[in-house]
Amino acid sequence: MYAITPDGMASPEIILRTAAILRGGAQVLQLRSKHIQGAARRELALALRELTDAHGALFIINDDVALALLCHADGVHLGRDDGDLVAARARLGPQRLLGASCYDRLALAQTAVAAGADHVAFGSLFGSPTKPAAVRAPLSLFALAAPLGVPRVGIGGIDLDNAAQAVAAGADAVAVISALYHAPDPEAAARAFSALFAARQRG
Repeated sequence: MYAITPDGMASPEIILRTAAILRGGAQVLQLRSKHIQGAARRELALALRELTDAHGALFIINDDVALALLCHADGVHLGRDDGDLVAARARLGPQRLLGASCYDRLALAQTAVAAGADHVAFGSLFGSPTKPAAVRAPLSLFALAAPLGVPRVGIGGIDLDNAAQAVAAGADAVAVISALYHAPDPEAAARAFSALFAARQRG
């Protein structure tokens, strides 16, 4: 269960809802929320770092190696236009995580892993309210990427009605924004997503 903070939501509400989502079992949190910048972004990052520490969850920063280092985040996630993976790995060192968006292309995942990424994300798996024009990625990519030997994350339009498809296809994590942060009960939603992985482990 990989939660990603939304755009257009104020910092206090993000913190409140994140706390509920972490109580519900989210194991990874990514600070995205690109509408919050400057000192406000640093303050939000530090608050989320405290929350993830308290719940034993990993904390990832989207597209900002310097901020990740400043707030002692566990890692960084970079998109295709967010910077060089090799340079990011060098700045982060071997202990922090480096994720890469690979969209609908296995070749991008192969290149990313060779450059130092230790997990890859494919998407948009389904129609996404966050990125409605995003290219759609086939679920078959998870099996094709298995030989890379790194965790594979599914992202894009994932909700409780379709997440099981990604899990069944081999996704090691599902990254969710709207279905968590805009849920009537974010904690309950997080518990429901987490249960999908628990069911796979039992199976």
